[in-house]
Amino acid sequence: MHHVRRTKASLAVALAVTALSLGGCVVSARPAYVEGPVVRVAPPPDRYEVVGVAPTPGYVWFGGYWEWAGGQHVWRAGHWGPGRPGYRWVGHHWVEGPHGGYHMVPGHWER
Repeated sequence: MHHVRRTKASLAVALAVTALSLGGCVVSARPAYVEGPVVRVAPPPDRYEVVGVAPTPGYVWFGGYWEWAGGQHVWRAGHWGPGRPGYRWVGHHWVEGPHGGYHMVPGHWER
């Protein structure tokens, strides 16, 4: 009987430790392509932006990118914004599709 109690206690501790360790897990799918227009015109090279110093601690730079709007590529300037501890920002970018054309991959946070 004493052995059974010890086994149950060990199992309870193991389950508690497992639950606590999984509590902070974040699973996110990384977008390969998003639904939206297939753009046949390659985006221009990114523009040079002067980044400077963050206006406050904990802010990160969200770099500018080319957005498809009104049938053309339009530059959206970068800006500073609050970061997320433990993550890094992966900026918007274009990828060439396997059958031609370009697809926008939206910016997202990544561990």
